[in-house]
Parts: sequence; C-alpha cells; structure tokens
Amino acid sequence: MEIVTEPRTAQQAIVKVSGRFDAETCQTLRLHLVELASHDVNLVTLDLSGVSFLDSSGLSVLVASLKSLRQAGGGLNLAAARRQARTALRLTLLDTILPIFDTVDEAARALAR
Repeated sequence: MEIVTEPRTAQQAIVKVSGRFDAETCQTLRLHLVELASHDVNLVTLDLSGVSFLDSSGLSVLVASLKSLRQAGGGLNLAAARRQARTALRLTLLDTILPIFDTVDEAARALAR
C-alpha cells in the first residue's frame, strides 16, 4: 500500500491510497490517519482511485477512522472508488454512512462545508 497526503487546509487533507487495502496493509492507513488527527487534521477525504482490492479488514479501518474523526469534530468521506471497493461498501451498507463521491474535488468540497 502506498499513501500520499495532500494538505488542503490546516484541518483538511486528501489521502490518496494505492494498492491493496486488506488485512495485511490496513493498519498502515489506520496509523497514518491517527498521525494526521494528532496534528488536528480531522477532515479527511480518502482517494480510493488507486485501490485495487478492499476487504473486510479495510472496511473495519474505514469505520473506526470515521468514528474517530467524527469524535474529533471532523469527518471522513471517500472519492473515486473503483468497482470492487464500491461493491464491498454497498454490500455491507457502509455506503449509507460513508459518503462516496465520484471525484476528489466533490468530496473535499462536501467536507469543507
């Protein structure tokens, strides 16, 4: 898994994730998001355009991250998810609590409101 963070404001960042988001790699993203939150970044858009596979461990990290960011007064949303990831989110009904946008810009604007 590769993670690249693009700060938008002092509190908002775009986090681009590439590769497999599974049991073997999900803790890397979890720790990265904890680190961002420790620097008061609590509005996070995950750009999933580079994620080739998302499993239940990855989904679990998404839910835990959403909860943590909301408790910090922020939020989490998703952008540009590929078909497999969208299907996993839809089948688990996580798409009802985690907003998914077609583009990173749409997602970032939605969180900034």
